[in-house]
Amino acid sequence: MPDPVAWVMIEKGWRVLDANGEDAGKIDEVTGDENADIFDGLTIKQGTPSRDKYVPSEHVAAIYEGEVRLSLTHAQIEELQDFDEPPPQERISAEKSSWWQRLAWWTTKPDR
Repeated sequence: MPDPVAWVMIEKGWRVLDANGEDAGKIDEVTGDENADIFDGLTIKQGTPSRDKYVPSEHVAAIYEGEVRLSLTHAQIEELQDFDEPPPQERISAEKSSWWQRLAWWTTKPDR
């Protein structure tokens, strides 16, 4: 068996296996903060008829090169919350905005 790798190595398209070693889909997205080394979870694509599923990090049993193993059975994966893409956020381009739009954006930024 290959050596485990860190969560930051996970790439889109890697295989996802359930607790029984059966195919559960492919990695679509990984969420976390690399700077703080916090792994939140991942989104898996299960095929055209199924919805994408969000898998919290506590259900990731092992990570190997090209493969992520979950601690969930196929039935448990199906019960997970469907992943819905967040709506796009409005961005104001500095070149195309007035000074008051830039001021409003700057004063309402969440990290301020």
